Amino acid sequence: MDFKGCIEKLAAAGRLARVRSAVDLRYELAGVAKRFEGGKAVVFDKPKGGGFPLAIGIWWNRENLACLFDVEAPRLPFLFSGAVKSLHGSPVAAITVKDAPAQKVVMKNPDLAKLSVPTFALKDGGPYFSSCVVIARDPDTGVRNASVHRLMAAGERRLGILLDVGRHLRDYYERAEAKGRPLDITINNGVHPAYYVAAITPGAAAPIDKDELAVASALLGEPARLCAGKAVAAEGIADAQLIIEGQMLPARREPEGPFGEVTGYYSSRADRWVVEVKAITHAENPLLHSLLPGAEVWNSVGLTAEASIFETVSKQVKGLKAVYLTHGGCGFYHAVIQIDPPLNGMSKNAIIATFAAFPPLQAVTAVNSDVDIADAVEVERALITRCNPAADILVLPNMLGHELNPAIDNGFGAKVGFDCTYPVPKESKFEKIKFMDVKLDDYDIVE
Repeated sequence: MDFKGCIEKLAAAGRLARVRSAVDLRYELAGVAKRFEGGKAVVFDKPKGGGFPLAIGIWWNRENLACLFDVEAPRLPFLFSGAVKSLHGSPVAAITVKDAPAQKVVMKNPDLAKLSVPTFALKDGGPYFSSCVVIARDPDTGVRNASVHRLMAAGERRLGILLDVGRHLRDYYERAEAKGRPLDITINNGVHPAYYVAAITPGAAAPIDKDELAVASALLGEPARLCAGKAVAAEGIADAQLIIEGQMLPARREPEGPFGEVTGYYSSRADRWVVEVKAITHAENPLLHSLLPGAEVWNSVGLTAEASIFETVSKQVKGLKAVYLTHGGCGFYHAVIQIDPPLNGMSKNAIIATFAAFPPLQAVTAVNSDVDIADAVEVERALITRCNPAADILVLPNMLGHELNPAIDNGFGAKVGFDCTYPVPKESKFEKIKFMDVKLDDYDIVE
C-alpha cells in the first residue's frame, strides 16, 4: 500500500476530510489544518501557488495510525518496538526495483516553486517540507541512513536543512565535508508511514552501522522498495509520491529559519547547511504530504521513542509497565513512566535509566500502574499525593539537552525526575477509591 492507498484507507474508515476550496499555501493552509488538529486527516485538493494536492494530519492522533497499521492504538508503540528489534535480529534488507512509480514523471527543469510547499507559521522564514524522509549513504562504509529534517525551500533548486547535533546524517555530512566532497541525498515525500517510523527511530535503538529501512520492511511485511537515483548516488523510495535528488554542499552555509518548531516557539534564523537540487521526479498525479508542527510531531516522536525507552529501561529495571511522552512535553521532553517496582528506590533507578535511553528528555515522572499515564489529571494527582519533594525529586544539573528546547543554554541544562510511586509494600492510605460498576442501559433515564 502506497501513500495514496493510506489516504483511501483513512477515508473508508471515516477518518478523512477534504477541503475542496482553493487554499493559499502561504499561512492559510496551515490555518485551516490547525482547525482539524487532533481529529481527521485532511486533503487539500486545490492549494494555491502549488501544483499538487496535499495531505496533512495523518499523525496527529494515534487512532489514524492504528487504522493504517490494523492494530489497536495502545499497541502501536509495541508494534514499532518489534520492528526496531528486527535491526538486531534478522533484518529484512531493502530491495532496489526498476520502473519505480516515484520516477514515472521526470521534471525537465527542476523547480521547487512548482511543488506544494506550505509556509506554516506567520514568522516562518519561508515554505518548508516538514515530513520528508531523507536517505543517504555513509561516505566511508556505505551503510544507508534514513532520517527526517526540516527543509526550507530557498530557491528553485536550493534548500536549507537543519542538522541536529548527534544525528547520523550530520555525522555523514561532516565526514564527507572533511574530504571536500558533497553528500548525495534523496528527499522522499508522500511515503507509507512505515518509512517515516524507520526514519525517526531513535539513535539509541538504531546505531549508525544499522540500516533503519529494515524497520520499514518489518512493518510492511515485505522488503522496503527503493530505486536508484537519476542524478545522485543515493536511493529513493520507489513508491514515494515525490523524490527530490540533491547534494549537501561542503563548506557552504546559508540563512535558514525562523521556523515554528515542535516546542511551539520559533527557532532562530542562522547560517545552516545547504542542499542543491539535482533532479525531481514524481508519481503520476501525485498527492504530497506535510506535517503540521505540533501534535503530529508529538505523536510521531512519542510513538517511536516510547517503544525504544520501554525496551531499554525494562532490561535494567523490573516492574516497568508502559511509557508515554506527553503532548505538553512536545513529545520530546517529558516522559511519564508506569512502574510497579518490587523494591523501594527502583523507581528512581528507572527515572535515571529513562534519561539515558532518550537524551532529549528534560523531565521524567514515575507513577504506579493504577495511574493512567495518558491522563494529565491522574498524573498530577499522583504528583501531589505521592511525591515527597524533599525525598522524591531528582535534579540533575549540567546535562546535555536538546538544542531546539529554549530552556537549554549552549546545549546544556538541568533535568528533573519526579518519583510519584507509593512505597513498597503499598500502604492502605494510597488505595484509590472505587465505586459500584453499573450499566446505564439498565435504568430508565430521561435526558
